[in-house]
Amino acid sequence: MKKMVGIYCVDHHVDKDMPLCASCREFLDYAERRLEKCPYGEGKPTCSNCPVHCYKPAQREQARKIMRYAGPRMLLRHPWLAIRHQLDGFRKARHPRELSRKERLASNKR
Repeated sequence: MKKMVGIYCVDHHVDKDMPLCASCREFLDYAERRLEKCPYGEGKPTCSNCPVHCYKPAQREQARKIMRYAGPRMLLRHPWLAIRHQLDGFRKARHPRELSRKERLASNKR
């Protein structure tokens, strides 16, 4: 998400000297807080395959806008991350309530 927000911010906001503008920094902080609370942890599936929608509607729309813009550009700027993300999109995720206690604890430790 950091790379995508960085691509989006540099191309859409005026202040090119700073790595991220205030609104993009605020969104990225929000995304990181949501990831910390995610029941899947770092092993989270892609948002399109995730049964748990953890963003508020406004932030979800902002994330969608950022990903739609930055996604295709990731192939040129960060090809390995883009390929990994595409491959990760094939992985199906079970709802956290379907996971056993042991599986939930293991996913939070990642």
